[in-house]
Amino acid sequence: MVREIKNKEEFDKLLQEAGDTLVVVDFTATWCGPCKMIGPHVDKMAELHKDVIFVKVDVDEAEDVSSSCGISCMPTFHFYKNGKKVHEFSGANKDTLEAKVAELK
Repeated sequence: MVREIKNKEEFDKLLQEAGDTLVVVDFTATWCGPCKMIGPHVDKMAELHKDVIFVKVDVDEAEDVSSSCGISCMPTFHFYKNGKKVHEFSGANKDTLEAKVAELK
């Protein structure tokens, strides 16, 4: 299941509670075509990788999160472990997403 993050406080709490579990953050927007294409794939990955936390951040609804993370295009994926960002990439490339999840979890 993919959780939706609504604000920076919720985002920071999630990262802290996750500890050394990989957190994959999908920065998305309702109006973003490529986001709509990769969205179902992210949902499927969340079902397959129960040991990874997948979250979505709507950049328009949670501007404080997207701003603090320096998001300038969508979709952008950030990968966190122990509260620190360990990787990021932009674009709706499901092969890159799968490879990074496998590498970092």
